[in-house]
Amino acid sequence: FFTNSGAESVEAAFKLARYHTGRQHMIAFFGAFHGRTMGALSLTGSKVVQRRGFAQLIPMVSHIDYANCYRCTKSCEQPLGACCLDSLNQLEDLFKRTVAPQEVAGIIVEPIQGEGGYIVPPPAFHRGLREICDRHGILLIADEVQSGMGRTGKMFAMEHFGVVPDVICLAKGIASGMPLGAIIAREGIMDWGPGSHASTFGGNPVSCVAALETIKLLEAGLMTNAQVVGEHLMSRLRELMSRHRLIGDVRGMGLMIGAELVRDRTTKEYASTERDEVVQECFRRGLLLLGSGSSTLRFCPPLVVTQAQCDTAIKILDEVLAKWS
Repeated sequence: FFTNSGAESVEAAFKLARYHTGRQHMIAFFGAFHGRTMGALSLTGSKVVQRRGFAQLIPMVSHIDYANCYRCTKSCEQPLGACCLDSLNQLEDLFKRTVAPQEVAGIIVEPIQGEGGYIVPPPAFHRGLREICDRHGILLIADEVQSGMGRTGKMFAMEHFGVVPDVICLAKGIASGMPLGAIIAREGIMDWGPGSHASTFGGNPVSCVAALETIKLLEAGLMTNAQVVGEHLMSRLRELMSRHRLIGDVRGMGLMIGAELVRDRTTKEYASTERDEVVQECFRRGLLLLGSGSSTLRFCPPLVVTQAQCDTAIKILDEVLAKWS
């Protein structure tokens, strides 16, 4: 089903999950960002400023923690770290205490959390969610609006974890800047009848042509470029980490990379103010960066970016970080 944006895709998935299962409850994650329309906002758990003043949101939505190995206070070894167990146990506790699994329509999750800080969970996290959903007849919805369309080196980030979701939400990179989004589901799931859902401009012909051309470019080499250049950028950022104490962690896949800034690597105190100063100083020197999470720098360049361009970015960032070294 074609939409105009990521939020619209999430809204459509929300409605489809309720329609197909006949259930009402949804589960999402703290740190998640799914959009700013009322359904998508109800699923969002990123920043209070995004929700403040818009009550009452859609009821029957619960949030649990997302698996974050860097922030785990216990032993967090692959493949099943403590953070992963904690998150999945929270879900099981939710089923025992506040909502029966038979009342849950869907669990919506970002394969790699975007606004939450570019957090890459252990593979067992998504596999655990898949197993729980299968056990209880719950739809697993992957929000790939930011992580999809080749950004991580594969068409969809969920492929890295060996998990097939029931519904995929897409937008952003699907049409190279033209307004287009989509949800994808098996025919047996997308069983709503005519009139159950619609969009006046969803799937407009110009945007669809742009999407077809985008897919050709991705398959012809841009996904490979995302993987190769992403590995180069990750390596260069880890070099910076060895020289600059402000960088506490570097993580990501393909060209979806986060560098989390901390005031102390032992306590992992968030360096939020410093992160914002770094973003502004890089801007003054010609490098555009965005923050995510409490103190993470996100690196999400166009998939046509070159290693030389990444090296230029690293040089500028290196000069800026020198202030805290």
